[in-house]
Amino acid sequence: MNDLVSSFLPGVAAGSSATALYARRTAGYEERVTRTVELLREAVQAHGDGLIQSTSLGAEDMVITDLIARHQLPIAIATLDTGKLHDETLGLLGQIRGRYQREVAVFKPAEEQVILFVRNNGEKAMYESLALRKACCSLRKLEPLSRMLAGRTAWITGLRREQSSNRAEVPFSEPDGQGRAKLNVLAEWSWADVWHYIDSNDVPYNPLHDQFMPSIGCAPCTRAIAVGEDFRAGRWWWEDENAKECGLHKAHSNEELTKSGAPA
Repeated sequence: MNDLVSSFLPGVAAGSSATALYARRTAGYEERVTRTVELLREAVQAHGDGLIQSTSLGAEDMVITDLIARHQLPIAIATLDTGKLHDETLGLLGQIRGRYQREVAVFKPAEEQVILFVRNNGEKAMYESLALRKACCSLRKLEPLSRMLAGRTAWITGLRREQSSNRAEVPFSEPDGQGRAKLNVLAEWSWADVWHYIDSNDVPYNPLHDQFMPSIGCAPCTRAIAVGEDFRAGRWWWEDENAKECGLHKAHSNEELTKSGAPA
């Protein structure tokens, strides 16, 4: 991978860390951190036990987990194990438990449904058509997400406006289509902010970020990006740019989730 990275970014030494590449202190950084902590505290007051952080274990979500632990906020933390994640991603679960003494609830897709899907469509179904890729995402992400959020009144995400054109107007709080609030507490943060926080606070992060993967999902659907490419260019790179969402951050009605196989 290092040779591939060097060919993507001439002049950048193989093995350069993500913190060395991206971490920059920018104007207003401290204010943005303070505002995020305030938003988290307000969320605890408003939702209590109904609040949960849904973490992808990406850089943004590791920042949020660190803030939750650092400020001793009573916020549950959970993630999705799709069955297709990189080993490096799953390795962060132990680091969170060891570093922060916080448990991370893990939600997996229904095994029998995965077996049936693979039997009917093959292990590489995601490459065959957009419909099959979205069906795979629905099975491996949307259904377990619905179980993660059952009984919750609000969930915290790491969405940022800078991540893509589709997310350019992400608000701090928005309805998720099922009566819950989706709280995007890092909405105004830049990529430089994220990595400056990680660097300044020695936050554990996925080593795949050091290999030019700013957005990391399932292993078959993630690659390194080249210089000048969009932040999320390495996700579902074979698809049209406007299709590049898995559905986790679309406002779904109960009827849509039922049709997808996810319990409402």
